[in-house]
Amino acid sequence: MIKGIITPTITVFNQDQKIDFEATEEHIEKLIEAGVNGILFLGSIGEFFAMTSAEKKKLISFAVKTVNKRVPVLVGTGGTAAEDVIELTNFAQDEGVDGAAVITPYFFQFNQQTLYNYYSHIAQNVDLDFYIYNFPARSGVNISPETVYKLARDHNNIVGIKDTMDTISHTRELIQRVKIPLKKDFAVYSGFDEYFLPNLLNGGDGLIGGLSNVLPELFADFYSAYQKGDFNKIKELDNKINLMMDIYSISNPFFPAIKKAVSLSGSNLNAVCKEPVGLLTDEQSNKIKQTLTKVNLI
Repeated sequence: MIKGIITPTITVFNQDQKIDFEATEEHIEKLIEAGVNGILFLGSIGEFFAMTSAEKKKLISFAVKTVNKRVPVLVGTGGTAAEDVIELTNFAQDEGVDGAAVITPYFFQFNQQTLYNYYSHIAQNVDLDFYIYNFPARSGVNISPETVYKLARDHNNIVGIKDTMDTISHTRELIQRVKIPLKKDFAVYSGFDEYFLPNLLNGGDGLIGGLSNVLPELFADFYSAYQKGDFNKIKELDNKINLMMDIYSISNPFFPAIKKAVSLSGSNLNAVCKEPVGLLTDEQSNKIKQTLTKVNLI
């Protein structure tokens, strides 16, 4: 089980909106050097929804080779067609990834029985360990703790959940009603950075949060301080994380602001996003600079 900070990494594109593998490698090296505990490729911030299957496969192969087992590699393989999810997950396993993250099917707001059927079908057709990815604000549906419990109980390769809910209550309920009763390893991660500490204090396993793209050292130091019980350091770093949360509200969708923040924090990478998302305005960029200044990053 991966504990601590898992970075859902951005995907770096060039001006032609093709994957910039050189810049992506630089970013991967930055994350590993900073001390993150794992990297998730092709998450929401990684713009999986805007990439072709061929692009995803190239990135998966590149990621596994570049990381070279220095930290665990997770890959987002979710989509609306279960057979595509199964095919990509099996490809990822063959390439050597450590696990997959599968978002709840979106467009139709499926009921809990249908969600159970969906994940069961995937679990029965892949051997790779995978994590349920719950992001109701984007998928339109919230998977209940009861459904998660049944899935984890019935399928050994469903090993955790990324709970991207703007409340700690749902994540806490998952810990209490799924993780603890199962009496086996089942990871519960928060998806919003500000819930890193509450997640850990409630018995969760850490964070899969986008701001660690911007300042991975801060999050690695935060987790180290937590492990040591250094609550003065935790308070100082938690305050910086809370200040950085403003970045999410600067653009809609939020990932262009994350990318811009990374480029402003010293990496000089191209902040281009896939169509139809355009570049940020000068006003938005200035707001990001102001936030980074507050945490002494620029």
